[in-house]
Amino acid sequence: MSAEGHDLTSELLYGMRLLGLQYRRIELAAPFGVGFVKAAGRAQFHFISRGPVLLRTQNGKLRTLNTGDALLLPHGSDHVLLSSPDVACKDIRAFNVTPVCGNVCCIKECAEEAPRENTALIFSGCMEFDLGGMQMLIGSMPEVLLADTLIHKYPEVQPMLEAMERESLGKRAGYAGILARLADVVAAFIVRGWVESGCGAAGGWLEALRDPKLGKALVALHRNPGKNWTVAQLAAEMGSSRSVFAERFLAVTGMTPVRYLTNLRMQLAAQWIGRDGETIESVAWRLGYGSLAAFSRAFKRTTGITPGALRAVESQRASVQA
Repeated sequence: MSAEGHDLTSELLYGMRLLGLQYRRIELAAPFGVGFVKAAGRAQFHFISRGPVLLRTQNGKLRTLNTGDALLLPHGSDHVLLSSPDVACKDIRAFNVTPVCGNVCCIKECAEEAPRENTALIFSGCMEFDLGGMQMLIGSMPEVLLADTLIHKYPEVQPMLEAMERESLGKRAGYAGILARLADVVAAFIVRGWVESGCGAAGGWLEALRDPKLGKALVALHRNPGKNWTVAQLAAEMGSSRSVFAERFLAVTGMTPVRYLTNLRMQLAAQWIGRDGETIESVAWRLGYGSLAAFSRAFKRTTGITPGALRAVESQRASVQA
């Protein structure tokens, strides 16, 4: 990624929110298998305080995680942590838990006298992963992002990993809260590291951000999605004629500027209404719609449901989870 494209992408990550919703300190004696199921809009973080542990992802691939390793599954997809490849798996929600503080609990299924080499210690976090107007970036991320690829570029990550190991092993006063905050920061570093390394092999609309000129127009859209942009205004951001801009935008993103802006607005609307609980009226106003009816029509045309139906679905889901 060019220096300018890097800056544009990083700028759009300023509003990144990676907030832990639930943390677990998991101590298990071998043999064990712990399954994690996908939760919409959630990422899963794991730190191996004492390993090794095997990770089996949804595609069946096995990966060895050693003591001190940290990883993020941006999509929160189904995966299993195992002591050996052929061991039976138990859903994480089926374990007995002991509350520690706030949103941290402890799972322990090993005898006090169990040899350390036969027990694994893992600190896990289920996280809300919000990139705002860059939410579509998550779809371009790989199934697993590892922290060890960051150490050479971000040496400050290593002391945080070492602190996590000390806190999880020592269980000193306040360790749970400290671990939770460290997990949030390390996970954010993992995401930023992937972005600043060029987003891997991700393509599609990310190519537009790498384009020094077209990227400026995209940043303008994401910064101010509620503005009633014209093709002429966006072309000016790019520094080109309307025809050249429109042709280049369509070629790189696969859609017209108007369609792109509508999709961006509806993506934000779904987050603000469904997750944040904002009123439909306030969301319509924030996104530049002159009337509630116009916003509702655009939302249904893009998502297939009305804003009110989305609100009802999310309310029902929240009541079930509670």
